[in-house]
Amino acid sequence: MRKETKAAPRQETDALMRAFEGYKEANDARLAAIEGGRADVVLEEKIDRIDRALNEQKGVIEKLAMQGRRPALAADPIFSEQKSAWSAYLRRGDEAALARFEAKALSVGSGPDGGYVAPPELDRLIESRLAQVSPMREIATVRTTGANVFKKPISITAAGTGWISETGARTQTDTPTLSLLEFPTAELYANLAATQSLLDDSFVNLEEWIADEVEEAFAGQERAAFVSGDGVNKPKGFLAYPITANAGQVWGEVGYVASGAAGAFATTDPVDRLIDLVYAPKAQYRQNARFAMNRKSVSAVRKLKDADGRYIWQPSDSGVGATILGYPITELEDMPDIAANAHAIAFGDFARFYLIVDRAGVRVLRDPYSAKPYVLFYVTKRVGGGVQNFDAVKVMKFAAS
Repeated sequence: MRKETKAAPRQETDALMRAFEGYKEANDARLAAIEGGRADVVLEEKIDRIDRALNEQKGVIEKLAMQGRRPALAADPIFSEQKSAWSAYLRRGDEAALARFEAKALSVGSGPDGGYVAPPELDRLIESRLAQVSPMREIATVRTTGANVFKKPISITAAGTGWISETGARTQTDTPTLSLLEFPTAELYANLAATQSLLDDSFVNLEEWIADEVEEAFAGQERAAFVSGDGVNKPKGFLAYPITANAGQVWGEVGYVASGAAGAFATTDPVDRLIDLVYAPKAQYRQNARFAMNRKSVSAVRKLKDADGRYIWQPSDSGVGATILGYPITELEDMPDIAANAHAIAFGDFARFYLIVDRAGVRVLRDPYSAKPYVLFYVTKRVGGGVQNFDAVKVMKFAAS
């Protein structure tokens, strides 16, 4: 389901478009100076300044556009027994209320490792917050499971089919080749510290506070793991799989297209290699495809023009969702910088490519003893992830071949 994006204010969009026009003018002058054999350091510095301004303006617009998208935890007019018991535990460490609630076989329960499973509202609140600050959660497929391992059977080869008349004999067709993908979930944790005055303040929504505190801590760990995690006690990132030349890529490997030069774009027709990357996935994966790279790579691509002299990076009319060659861009800061043999750019349908698995339930352990006078809250959730379709995304390797 595609998320609705709130439009940015017109003045912010106009400022971005003006900055981009200035960028194009300065970069055209830089290219003309290089062609004339007189590289201009002042022009290079000017372009870098405008480039930084473009990134800052784009960030402002995206922040404005996201305001109002972050869901808040709805206030419950009826102070339910569940909410009351959970609040008593967080504020005063009252486990008796939770024990009474536990006896009714509802969602709050203790575990052998200590702590209590939070009410579903907190679980959903944390997941929704993560979706706003974790780019991979925006573009990948996310599933919730009640098990420690999510298992998904997939068909590597299609079932045999054929045309036949109404009365013709039906011969037996080939059966598809099936494979079982397993996505184990690993524990992600944060240790939060609260003052007693915070806990005593009845106007403070502690569930909102916990969600706020763990949001960036969890998101930072997830962002790195989804891109390059080794799969050991963490999700397996898509760049941690074997990466081979696209012409010889087989299932279980991610295919790459070479940039044409070591650690850089090819000196002649560099855009042609990006076009090769766009057409490396099959047509069905280009319909919802996008580019993914870090902001340094975006800055490098922003300088490129096609054969007709048009910049391939374009800001959208709304100021949100710039494109490269007409495809949207997702900035993944944990993607590597452009360097020799680096896989710095990815392209394809990430929703069909990568699967994120959330184990239902967030566990909270209240600890008033370890860091007096502070009260610690040890918050854990289980997350897994990995590639589910190796044909859906290809990467660019910055090498001659």
